Amino acid sequence: MNKLKTILEMIKFEHTVFALPFAFLGAILGSFVENGTWPTLMQIFWITVAMIGARSAAMSLNRVIDATIDKRNPRTSNRAIPAGEISFKEVGIFISVSFVLLFVAAFQLNMLAVYLLPLAVFFLVIYSYTKRFTWACHFILGMTIAIAPLGGWVGATGTISPVAVLLFLVVMFWTAGFDIIYATQDADYDRRNGLHSVPARFGIKRALIIARGSHIISVTALLTLSFISPLGWVFFVGAVICAGIMIYEHSLVSPNDLSKVNVAFFTMNGIISLLMLFFTIGDFLL
Repeated sequence: MNKLKTILEMIKFEHTVFALPFAFLGAILGSFVENGTWPTLMQIFWITVAMIGARSAAMSLNRVIDATIDKRNPRTSNRAIPAGEISFKEVGIFISVSFVLLFVAAFQLNMLAVYLLPLAVFFLVIYSYTKRFTWACHFILGMTIAIAPLGGWVGATGTISPVAVLLFLVVMFWTAGFDIIYATQDADYDRRNGLHSVPARFGIKRALIIARGSHIISVTALLTLSFISPLGWVFFVGAVICAGIMIYEHSLVSPNDLSKVNVAFFTMNGIISLLMLFFTIGDFLL
């Protein structure tokens, strides 16, 4: 149990809150678009299991793949694997169990979810390597996290529609934006060690501008959902509030002051994902 606790702390299991609400949002919106009703409790259950399995496997793989990099970086050298608190074998067992959860959940949902599993697994694995060869790694991470709402949609409906793709873009650019902000902390380290990121490639000032641009795209897509889906004014109000939070998030950081990056990254983005789910449910209830 102590080893399990260490692994869960290592992968920041509590940060599942970033993606899980969007998976529920995708399931709820997809069910209303395709079926005009709410997803079933069993669909929500298996979507939750799939999300927990997918994120746990992805984050654990990331820690294994980046173990050497983390050990050399003063900011991450105290993580569980570099610090010797957990072994590669123990994490490997946890990864295997996590993938089993994902596979079982997909088979319990529908065949489209099963057919899309190889694509999902590809992104869950590959994104950890992308910082080794491209500064676009943040956008590939965004695509990986955006599988959450798309997966929720597919899990509840067995279909994909243009509205689902738009929701995918909302989460993709939202994630890429805040990951670029988070990466500003390691810009100098990344340059010295041949790693790639937007801050390392373009500098912190331009990186923050690119992050703002990503969030503008995300908010635009979010507001558009109110007009091309069954969502209405309640959801639109929620989207405006979330846009305001993103503006506040960007006000917390500047090229000369990155001391509040963690507040912007963790607190603000956790609030945004929960708010969007809350306003989606509220919209359909009303």
